[in-house]
Amino acid sequence: MKQALLVIDAQQELIDGNDKEKSVFNKATLLDNINSVVKKALVSDSLVVFIRDKDVAEGKGKGFEVHQDIDIPQEAKVFDKAATNAFYGTPLLVFLQDNKIDHLVIMGCKTEHCIDSAVRTATVSGFDVTLVEDGHSTTDSSHLTAEQIISHHNAILHGHYNVDNFSMVRRSDEDLFQPKHDDYR
Repeated sequence: MKQALLVIDAQQELIDGNDKEKSVFNKATLLDNINSVVKKALVSDSLVVFIRDKDVAEGKGKGFEVHQDIDIPQEAKVFDKAATNAFYGTPLLVFLQDNKIDHLVIMGCKTEHCIDSAVRTATVSGFDVTLVEDGHSTTDSSHLTAEQIISHHNAILHGHYNVDNFSMVRRSDEDLFQPKHDDYR
């Protein structure tokens, strides 16, 4: 089985916030967990892909870059996107198909937007997905706290399926690159 880690929108300004928006919930833990899972991906010989949103920091400067506290492997791929969905208008799907990837581990920001759409799109695109339970974050909305949004998405995306492929939610301290999907088929 070939696997890839997708780290979505883990960008400096999105994680740290700016004069208009607060930092994401539990950002120090998020950064630690991203680094931990990146190391696991490398040990398991999985591809590592970072997705950057062009809307963050107007698509330029330090704020647009992957967060400075994240260890980016030299061999990692970086794709930029203009839409909420990491698969829309990017070479991501073709890259994953060309590399015969079967399983995606997904983490990053923001939970209710880019993470949710990536998980759902990946399952309809032929991938089993592991969403890292403590590896995605967001900010409060006008209706829910960030913690409630994260908890809700962990619940609704665990077992989310599209006939042949589905998503599971697992903690960063688990062996994420030993997928358990076949145990539930």
